Amino acid sequence: MQRNPITPEGYEVLVADLKNHKSVLRPQNVRDIEEARAHGDISENAEFEAAKERQSMLEARISHLEMLAAAAEIIDVARLPRNGRVVFGTTVVLESPESGEEREYRIVGTTESDVKAGKISYTSPLAQALIGHSEGEEVTVVTPGGRQVWEIIEVKYI
Repeated sequence: MQRNPITPEGYEVLVADLKNHKSVLRPQNVRDIEEARAHGDISENAEFEAAKERQSMLEARISHLEMLAAAAEIIDVARLPRNGRVVFGTTVVLESPESGEEREYRIVGTTESDVKAGKISYTSPLAQALIGHSEGEEVTVVTPGGRQVWEIIEVKYI
């Protein structure tokens, strides 16, 4: 089984989502199926069919979440040595030498990424270009939109 790197916060969200699916959404859907079945002939019961379809999707999602949780490798950046290098879990402050634009990203697991929230997956082109580099270094990132150059201003281990 391939390990899935994840931050402690990301793991908490994953486990909470799994718990919600198992203890809230699944039982609610079972009640919906029972209620639809009580309406009579299930062969022409749209409510019953919809509830059964939701059940299928819920079970698939639960299975997926269980797989992610089982493969999770929790990496707590607070326990890593602070050497100024970009690694999984660090927050990186970048500046474009061309425009002076500043950006801040945290490098997280694939299931946690949310660019709008400043979280990028360790598999993204930007994170791949940054990992292993240190404060003060310039990195070139090849993206679908073209080449970008960024200077690493700060690496935070929080």
